[in-house]
Amino acid sequence: MFDRYQAGEQAILVHVDFPDESSREDLQEFKMLVSSAGVNALSVVTGKRNSPHPKYFVGSGKAEEVADAVNLFEANVVLFNHALSPSQEKNIEALCQCRVIDRTTLILDIFAQRARTHEGKLQVELAQLRHISTRLIRGWTHLERQKGGIGLRGPGETQLETDRRLLRERMNNIRKRLDKVEKQRQQGRRSRVRAEIPTLSLVGYTNAGKSTLFNLITKANVYAADQLFATLDPTLRKIEVEDVGRVILADTVGFIRHLPHDLVAAFKATLTETREAELLLHVVDIADERRSENIDEVQTVLDEIEAGDVPQLLICNKIDKLHDCQPRIDRDENGIPIRVWLSAQANLGIELLFEALAERMGRQVIKHSLRIPPTAGKFLGALYQLNCIANEGYDEQGNCLVDIKLPVREWNRLIKQDKADVERFIES
Repeated sequence: MFDRYQAGEQAILVHVDFPDESSREDLQEFKMLVSSAGVNALSVVTGKRNSPHPKYFVGSGKAEEVADAVNLFEANVVLFNHALSPSQEKNIEALCQCRVIDRTTLILDIFAQRARTHEGKLQVELAQLRHISTRLIRGWTHLERQKGGIGLRGPGETQLETDRRLLRERMNNIRKRLDKVEKQRQQGRRSRVRAEIPTLSLVGYTNAGKSTLFNLITKANVYAADQLFATLDPTLRKIEVEDVGRVILADTVGFIRHLPHDLVAAFKATLTETREAELLLHVVDIADERRSENIDEVQTVLDEIEAGDVPQLLICNKIDKLHDCQPRIDRDENGIPIRVWLSAQANLGIELLFEALAERMGRQVIKHSLRIPPTAGKFLGALYQLNCIANEGYDEQGNCLVDIKLPVREWNRLIKQDKADVERFIES
């Protein structure tokens, strides 16, 4: 049922330049998408048009050129760097006598290959079903007649209607299962809110270096590669930030130009981590010539998932690819960090990132001198766990004298957790 292909398939790529910026796609990025899907590109057919041709998208002459390339190179699939209508796909397939895949289906297939978790697989399948439900008619015209045979003659639904009904039932079933997973995620978020643990979320254009930075910061082993959509399933890890304490860092799926709406809708539950984050770390491949357009595209998707108003810290990554660029922090007129220049791959400037995080998130820090009696050993142990003790000593009565420095949220959490009147330990 699905337009899925095996690794190593031979493809003809088709790319059209349009004068309208909103319709324009990047050919180099398309080649990376094809490579990420495990497809071998034999040839690229390019052209220019003011608007798509209603029948073939590329015009009848260019369509014949694509068909000739298929025959010449013995290709078995044609990949378009654009979104095609079902009728356009059907017409080109009839002309080329092989499968035709558009950009949206290609991205969906890459997501299907990369999904690892149960939730990720369900989300990708839901997006695929939404997409294919509009394309059932293509190649299925022989199923438009009603089913025949003993007991099946007469009024009834056609095979096409049956397939559509089965698709709807499957989509409803997936939505119910995703709702259960979302409830589990909400429980996890509620427990973090109760513990007053803030969340940071890595966002950015695909292949900007988010997972490499995530691995470096958290010492995790998340899959990172120089390919589009290397990360699909979100990963959460705890990190320690000075003057802030424990923080949850989330690595999320990368964005891309004209990200299929079916995917955005399917992954809205996963991207809730982004929407509810205290700060977004917007990672940018600063060596990319189209970095400004990539930033705009990410902002567009953030607006779509209602995360456009979340505060951001811009991470200018891959400075090792620039000539004579050193790690640094850029600040606004109030001295607040707004950009950090670093290289995750070369491990440059990571300490500046933590410095910027401490300034952006740790502005409410308290300092106390405490006199803790021997009977409050549990509370003293909690202070050790938070690593917030600056000085320590004992008086003649055996009381522990400590100077502490920690975020207000951690102090408030200690007061809630400890049954004793913690504030009586504070020295006046």
